[in-house]
Amino acid sequence: MRLGLVVPAPFAAVSGGYGYDRRIVAGLIARGHAVRVIELPGRFPVADATAEAAAWQTLAERPEDERLIIDGLALPAFARFAEAVATAGAIGLIHHPTPLEKGLSEAEAELLRDREAALLPLLRALIATSRATAAQLAAMGLDPVRIAVVEPGTDSAPRAEGSRAGACAILSVGAAVPRKGHDLLLRALGRLADLDWRLTIVGALDRDRAYAAALAALAEELGIAARVTFAGEVSEAALETLWHGTDLFALATWHEGYGMAVAEALKRGIPVALTAGGAVADLAPPEASVLVPTGEWTALSRAMRRLIFDGELRRRMADHAFEAGRKLPSWEAQADAFAAALARAAS
Repeated sequence: MRLGLVVPAPFAAVSGGYGYDRRIVAGLIARGHAVRVIELPGRFPVADATAEAAAWQTLAERPEDERLIIDGLALPAFARFAEAVATAGAIGLIHHPTPLEKGLSEAEAELLRDREAALLPLLRALIATSRATAAQLAAMGLDPVRIAVVEPGTDSAPRAEGSRAGACAILSVGAAVPRKGHDLLLRALGRLADLDWRLTIVGALDRDRAYAAALAALAEELGIAARVTFAGEVSEAALETLWHGTDLFALATWHEGYGMAVAEALKRGIPVALTAGGAVADLAPPEASVLVPTGEWTALSRAMRRLIFDGELRRRMADHAFEAGRKLPSWEAQADAFAAALARAAS
């Protein structure tokens, strides 16, 4: 099958969604499919003129035998060309509905809702990256029969050893954007200055420079800047080293389409402290996690206090995390599932 995957540039961005896309592309190519990645310039998810021009060019220049797969983050750029999208038989790859991004104005969120309401029914099929996202799409009035669920996979990984001694090593993975809730995590830890911990946040710092700067300022304001490292994007080898020395994974997210970083933590036997944003509530087993309502940073702080203080509790939860991680699907299996979903859409 000849395929074209449309994503906002750059495709190499470090994030769960882009990581998913890259692994699926690699899996499809390994299975004999020809896959072209089309990177759209411009502002996303609220598409600007540059993004829309690139979207139209993609449609106009598409080879007749190429099936387009449009990542949900790029989908709003195609809103003005709905008829051409339908004619192309495009498939939507939906990590989560775009209006759920934080940092949008009410007008921008409403615009995105309107665009998705107009475009999603015209797509030939939809592939959601979690059951939670599929349920959200169905709640929007879309036929569940048209929605396939292909969750992310995981690679085999060694069990984390943790910090072994000294400060509790806490890791959070996610770009410095409002949806990831890093400000809430900092506030939660700011109330735990009497405990011995260190936090590393891995993720792009240039997606929302104002928010990234506000995070650094907040850490200073809370008096915890010396304990917090904003690592930015790091290499896979560097991230693996961080995983190996982590005692606790934490994420105060407002919404996750799946929660790939949570899955990576479980795969390595790392307990997790989370807010229940989106699909993470389904992913994290209760024996390996603490889960508090979305936005409730004070509750997250209370939950993390015992985890940071009690190393034996973390070790017990780590055993459950490792057991849960062993049950997660592989990328090989998920590439097969994605190819099967494409075949059903083409039939």
